[in-house]
Amino acid sequence: FVPCSFKMAAPTDPMSNSSDRKRGEGVSRILSKLKERVENGEYYDAHQMYRTLYFRYTQQNKYLEAIDLLYNGANVLLEHNQHNSGADLANLLVTAYEKSNIAITDQSINRLTTLLRKLDPNTVERHHLLMAAIKWSSSQDFPRGDPILHEKLALLHWQEKQYPAARYHFIHSDNGSDCAVMLVEYSVALGYPSETDMFITQAVLQYLCLNKSATAHVAFKKFTNSHPNIEPGPPFEKKPLLNFVALLLVAVNEKKVALFTMICEKYEPSIERDPSYSDYISKIGQIFFNKPRQGQNSEGGILGNLMSSLFGGDDDSDEADAVMVGAEDLD
Repeated sequence: FVPCSFKMAAPTDPMSNSSDRKRGEGVSRILSKLKERVENGEYYDAHQMYRTLYFRYTQQNKYLEAIDLLYNGANVLLEHNQHNSGADLANLLVTAYEKSNIAITDQSINRLTTLLRKLDPNTVERHHLLMAAIKWSSSQDFPRGDPILHEKLALLHWQEKQYPAARYHFIHSDNGSDCAVMLVEYSVALGYPSETDMFITQAVLQYLCLNKSATAHVAFKKFTNSHPNIEPGPPFEKKPLLNFVALLLVAVNEKKVALFTMICEKYEPSIERDPSYSDYISKIGQIFFNKPRQGQNSEGGILGNLMSSLFGGDDDSDEADAVMVGAEDLD
């Protein structure tokens, strides 16, 4: 008889459970009292108390308590139209994320997007929070921000009908399908019928410049299958630019450098419809076919082209600053 081996469960520490329970009850009691102050209109005092408790928690390395405190405080203040105070706590929340090295999860991202949604899109406060969130989520793999965060930001801007900002964040996400649906809506609502094909062409070229070929393929297929003004294809009899993009995706997927060279020559008149296309195509040739980088045609090169294409050249807007950060991924 050979006895079965098994691992005994670690004994539960009743003192530890009791301590966790008391700590949770203490935080809940504090949050309740602070919320009551806000509801009584004592906004300044409540804001200062949230800040004081935050610094006390962080000095004791109680970052989870600090994060719960700041998120709840920012929510309550924003719900009472205290935008400056709410934004201040929201930015401290990002600081707490950074100091605690909290993981990028649905919860940590959703908390930020919830607070961003409650801030006026046209304010400096929201811009600062958005930029801080992107910086927090950046890593060696994603130096311009985590794709999951960018996807959430894209969906937020799309819901607000801020199409250029939505497009920017979709390009830095891995969600080509929703990007395509948004671009269909964008082009139908605000685009010229003669430029329908240019909406998806720009997106596909930018995805490829960021080495996102699979996402580019999904976006192209979804867009061309969904747009009411595009005939079934490929081939697209009335839109040669779409034929170029379809063949470009084949060349990239199958590593066919000869096909890449041929279509660049054959569809040159279509490519010349937008001066930025040649810069993108040059970068794509470098990434996927080891072709030497050609000179850039327009002032600012690819960085300037991405910025102007995504935000209509409005460099004075808050979101234009966000493009300046993300567009550097192309070089």
